[in-house]
Amino acid sequence: MQYRLLALIILTLLGSSAFAEENILTDLEKNNGWTLLFDGRSTRGWMSPKHQPLPDSHVQNGSLNPHPCDYMLVYEKLLENFVLAMDFKITEKCNSGIFVRTMPLEPRTGKDVGFNGIEIAIDATPGPGFHTTGAIYDLVPTNMDSMKPVGQWNHIQITSNDGLIQVEVNGRLVSRIDLDLWTEVNKRPDGSAHKFDIAYKNHPRKGYIGLQDHGSDCWYRNIKLKKLP
Repeated sequence: MQYRLLALIILTLLGSSAFAEENILTDLEKNNGWTLLFDGRSTRGWMSPKHQPLPDSHVQNGSLNPHPCDYMLVYEKLLENFVLAMDFKITEKCNSGIFVRTMPLEPRTGKDVGFNGIEIAIDATPGPGFHTTGAIYDLVPTNMDSMKPVGQWNHIQITSNDGLIQVEVNGRLVSRIDLDLWTEVNKRPDGSAHKFDIAYKNHPRKGYIGLQDHGSDCWYRNIKLKKLP
């Protein structure tokens, strides 16, 4: 019995220390203007697209899992011009995404709220491509497959600055868009078609960020943001 109790104590301590370095800001990050958007313990600061509070069941082992939810977990503050960084881990056949510039949160008739934002794909599909991890979903494909195998943690950084959005996965620049060139609905600048009936030159440059639920488990942690001038 004593051995079992000792083993339980050791496992508990190891489990606690496993997350001790996650979801915190270093002094250097604080000095450089980074803020932490997820405390690793609760859904404080996050809501549904209907501005409703979220259950803490979305918090799993120091990470946020948007599945299942009402399409996405939304950070409560409107944001404009920023760098957003986080770690993520996916499951087999995962289909998720990180939304930026979602505005408004009320969906148009016949459309989901995703049509109101710009999605950075988080997906188990091998890349490169328009729907693979790091792609600006259905708009700009990735130029390489920079994601680690399923089950491993990855790092993504999204810069959203006026007309420009760029995405880095595990330290490599994988996609970039200049929205000022996107002047027609359902068309890329090269004339090829995409699914969105939006001229992205006119899309709001201020909005909400969100973590999408598309039917699969996916975990996010170390969610950090730095505002740009």
